[in-house]
Amino acid sequence: QVQLVESGGGLVQPGGSLRLSCATSIRYFSIRDMGWYRQAPGKQRELVASVTSGGSTNYADSVKGRFTISRDNAKNAVYLQMVSLKPEDTALYYCNTRLFGRPGDYWGQGTQVTVSS
Repeated sequence: QVQLVESGGGLVQPGGSLRLSCATSIRYFSIRDMGWYRQAPGKQRELVASVTSGGSTNYADSVKGRFTISRDNAKNAVYLQMVSLKPEDTALYYCNTRLFGRPGDYWGQGTQVTVSS
C-alpha cells in the first residue's frame, strides 16, 4: 500500500530552522514526483516545494531561497529544510506524491509547524 508519514514539525522562534521528513512505503523508482504542501487556518492548501524523479525542483515564491527540498532514494524519503522561518510559515505541512502507473495523489497525515516568539 502507499503510505507517507511526515515528521519534524514543531514550535520554533522566528528566524529558526526545521527539517521536515517524509518517509514512504514506495520504492523510489515508482515515484513520479513528490512535494510539500501547507495549509494555514482560513487559507487554501498551497504547494510549497516539489521535486520530480528527474531531480527538477519547484518552489513557491514565498519560500524561495529559504526552503530546500531534497530526496534520498536509498531511504525512500523526501525532506524539506526550512531556514529563516517566519510567523507566516505557520501551517500544517503535508507530504504528497504521484506514482508512475497509478492515478491520483497520495497524502500523508501532516506535521504542524508553528513559528512564534
